[in-house]
Amino acid sequence: MSNDDLFEGLIGDDGELSTPSNTEVGTKDVISTGVSPTDPEWNDYVLGHFEKNEMFEKMPLCNGLRRVAELLMGRIVFSGPTQVFPPQGGNEIGRATVVWRIEFEDGSAFSDVADSWEGNTDDTFCVYNTATAATRAEGRALRKALRIRVVAAEEVTKKNTAAIAKSISLTKSIASTEGEYNDSERMTEKQENFIGNIKCKQLNVDVIKFFKEVLKVDIKKKVTKGQASDAIQKLNEYQANKSLIPDSITGYDSDWRN
Repeated sequence: MSNDDLFEGLIGDDGELSTPSNTEVGTKDVISTGVSPTDPEWNDYVLGHFEKNEMFEKMPLCNGLRRVAELLMGRIVFSGPTQVFPPQGGNEIGRATVVWRIEFEDGSAFSDVADSWEGNTDDTFCVYNTATAATRAEGRALRKALRIRVVAAEEVTKKNTAAIAKSISLTKSIASTEGEYNDSERMTEKQENFIGNIKCKQLNVDVIKFFKEVLKVDIKKKVTKGQASDAIQKLNEYQANKSLIPDSITGYDSDWRN
């Protein structure tokens, strides 16, 4: 290839030298542009290098992060997981955690960690939690290397993670204050209040219909701690994916006790 071919298309009408998307630019080249990682403009400068198909709702995709990282920082000589913690106990949709490390040819290295489970991952990808965690961890390491302030698209979910976390916290709080647990005993007042006055109300679910149609339990009779725990688990599933709620049990009635 001749020098003319090499520089063809790089000079714009204004005489400025532009950077093509397939050109590697080292750290020294970045500094020569007049923008450095400590400048307030750095974030926008980096994001300006992404193509449209490398962004999703103004967030960079992992494949775009890889390309731009090599464009601005140099060739990646290593990129891979250093630690992998898959779901335990045969629970394929449990929590998976991955630590990812990236090394550049100039010797700089960056690593980060990410997890994935049904509470922070869209249902389509829940069965691929280890792979999802790996992609998220790689994206986080690349973001750290590029020093940008926006999260990667693969890190976000449509689920209400704050509500899910609060629900789990309340469930654990109930369990920890009940003392020795016996499934066959009558459900506690805290369980009853959590199910009937908090979760069902939050999800607009009829308490009596929920117990009768979903759990096959007559709420007018004794409801055990074990059945209450099953109810809380099912309501947490509804919280994570409201499309699972049957239409026949919708419509919360605050007078459900009567």
